[in-house]
Amino acid sequence: LAGDPLTIYGDGTQTRSLCYVDDLVEGLTRMLCREDLAGEVINLGADQEMTILALAERIKELTSSASVFEFKPLPEDDPLKRKPDLAKARSLLGWEPLVPLTEGLQRLVDWFVKVPARGYK
Repeated sequence: LAGDPLTIYGDGTQTRSLCYVDDLVEGLTRMLCREDLAGEVINLGADQEMTILALAERIKELTSSASVFEFKPLPEDDPLKRKPDLAKARSLLGWEPLVPLTEGLQRLVDWFVKVPARGYK
């Protein structure tokens, strides 16, 4: 939104899967309310992957930004793929993320437009 360059570490082909906070809180609440799941490991998140470069392009599009991409070296401990297996969340909790990525990103952009920057950089 400020027009600053968008930093991309590596070539942008590493993947991430993003989950909207409302969905994540719902999943955590369902886990916390189930005493029979004590000690169970259950992944929460979103299982639709997107490359970092595609994510940056989507953000640039949603903000109508003229920002340029600034590529920097990929940190050596940065995983190339992140995608949780949600099978247990679906079967044990009846949970899965409901907010599509673009809608969640738009909500985030709208919030940042309404709320003045508080030193976020």
